[in-house]
This record gives sequence, structure tokens and C-alpha cells, in this order.
Amino acid sequence: MRPLSQLLRKHILTVKPYSSARSEYPTGNAVPSQASAQTFLDANENAFGSPDGAAVHRYPDPLQMALKRRIGEIKHIPEERINTIFLGNGSDEPIDLIIRAFCEPSIHAASGEILQGDEMIITPPTYGMYEVSAAIHHVVVNRVPLVRTFEGKSGSYRLDVDGILRAITPRTKLIFLCSPNNPTANVFDKRALEQIITSFDGIVILDEAYIDFAEKHSFLPRLAEFPNLVILQTFSKAWGMAALRLGMAFADASIIEVLNKIKPPYNINILTQDAALKALQHTDWKDRVVKDILEERESLMHELPTLHDVQHVFPSDANFILAHFTNARAVYERLVEKGIIVRDRSGVTLCEDCLRITVGTPFENERLLAALTSA
Repeated sequence: MRPLSQLLRKHILTVKPYSSARSEYPTGNAVPSQASAQTFLDANENAFGSPDGAAVHRYPDPLQMALKRRIGEIKHIPEERINTIFLGNGSDEPIDLIIRAFCEPSIHAASGEILQGDEMIITPPTYGMYEVSAAIHHVVVNRVPLVRTFEGKSGSYRLDVDGILRAITPRTKLIFLCSPNNPTANVFDKRALEQIITSFDGIVILDEAYIDFAEKHSFLPRLAEFPNLVILQTFSKAWGMAALRLGMAFADASIIEVLNKIKPPYNINILTQDAALKALQHTDWKDRVVKDILEERESLMHELPTLHDVQHVFPSDANFILAHFTNARAVYERLVEKGIIVRDRSGVTLCEDCLRITVGTPFENERLLAALTSA
């Protein structure tokens, strides 16, 4: 890995972060030794409270330390390594911040010429926000498509490792990988991921939003082995808190320090922090629901290939299934008429005539299968 000073945009090294009132003097359990302070007249808050009586008139802890400590307990991250955790407004925030921190944008010169900036690599079909964030920041995206194969009524997608390594140029700063991948639903081979991480001297972002549904283990316990690795996870899937918009990034403390420096000061509101803390007391609920989802996924994986319109069903390590239909758009429209909404991925690279189907409740899955059978 190149030194961080060579990977970051030069001005990021000297940016002075905004110093908020709560970063200068935290409240509550952010810093237990300072919890005795009772009169806060430093942040221009409304000391008289909020209209409905809720305790939302004070700014939240900008570094969400109580929540990070609980996440550390669940993820087996010791107290001294809590500084390897970043919390964002969904996983989309760390995605955006990473691109912003590491990639110089292309510039439109007065002559009309485009002066190319830094580059990043994605592996379509993959999560769309990587490319959207790159476009917003005018960063060049090099695409190395997955390799798709079919076998009977099944199929598979895998990383083109050689293609990815060939696509790396001196301007390449980031490689985004999603495993389990969205929309293909599969976990990528561990050796392929390791080869990419160890062969690249830039930053590899491994998006594990769906890892709770996979038999294969997360790379998180091995984070210390790879100083150039950023792991993304979320509370939107297995934990059932999509509306909270709370994502996690795990990386070397030096990378997390940069993200904390350039993020908005209060990026996670107090309602989200409190709701997540309460939910994280119920790991048994999460484990039980994941088990239920996996059972329903297995049932769908068994039934879908028997349907006339289904050509292939791809293996799933996520809470959704990608299925290849004879005419996906026609099937999609018939499902909409019956009040059933799935995701038409036909316009996505290597997903022609494919629908992405989220695993629902038993009742929802029965409705789906009945509608597909009668269509």
C-alpha cells in the first residue's frame, strides 16, 4: 500500500475539521469522566426544550461513542480499537466521503479540454451508488464486468481478477467490491478478494451489506491484516432498520480519522443513535429473523426454477434472489397489476431479463409464487 499521504488528495492532509461544541466538550456517556457537567451554554441550543417534550434540543455526540462501543461488543472489536469504526448516514455517506477524500476530480480547462483526475474501478453489475458518487465528484470510473456462466437452470457470477488487476493504472485510487454482491446475490471467492486487496497499492472498499445472510464469514476479523481495506456494513438489512439510515465503515484508524475529519459534524442524529442502541440489545431477535429469512430464501430457491417463465435462478448469499426470466419486463408488469413489486434489473449489465426478488414473509412469498404461476 502506498503511504496514506500519497493516496489522499493533497489538500485533505491540511484541512482543519470543523470544531463543534460537542467535540470540544462532549455530553452524556460519550466521555464518562465529563458526564457530570449539567449546564451547557456553549452550543446556542434552545435551552427550553422541544415542542413535543422530546429530548432533541441538544446536539448529539458527533462521534457516536456509546453506539460505537456497543457495536464493538457485538463485532468483537476491543475498546482500544473503537477508532477503527465510522458511522455514516447509511453506507452511502462513507462511499461518498471515501471518493471525496482520495480522488482528485477531472477538471474542465478554459480551453475546453478535460484534465483527467484520479480513477476508481467497479465490477458491474454492482451497487449503483459507487458510480453515482463518482459521477458527482467527476471521478473516472473503469468498469471490469463480472464473468457470468450458466449451468442448467442455475448460473454464477465471479470476479475477473486478472481483468481488475490489468485495469489498474497509476491514477487508480479505489476499487469497490460488493460481497455478497448486489444485484447478483453471491459472495465472491475469498482467494480472489485477497488477491485483489494484496495486489493493489490503493484502497479497496469491500461492501458487506448482506454478509449476515451468507455462510461465509466477513473479512472484519481480519481487518488488521489489510491496512488498505475498508469494510462497509449496514443496519438496513439483517437488523431491519432501513429507515434509520445508519451505515458502518471499518478501516485502519488512520483512514477513519480522515473520514471523521471531513464528515458533517453531526451526521447521525440522536433519534437514530438512541433507536440503534436499543435495537442492539436484541441480538437474539436479529439472529432469529435472519434464520427465518434464510428458510424462506431456501423455499423460493426450490420453487422458482420449477416455473415455466424462469430460465435461471442464481445462487443467493443475501436476502434476495436474482432470477432470469423469458421476458422479465412482461412478468414484472403482470406482477405490478397484482400489487406485487419486485425490481426489474433488465437494463443492468449482465442482468438482461432478470428480476431481483427480495425474500419476504411466508405470506408475501406465497402471493408471489401464486402470481407467477398464474401469469
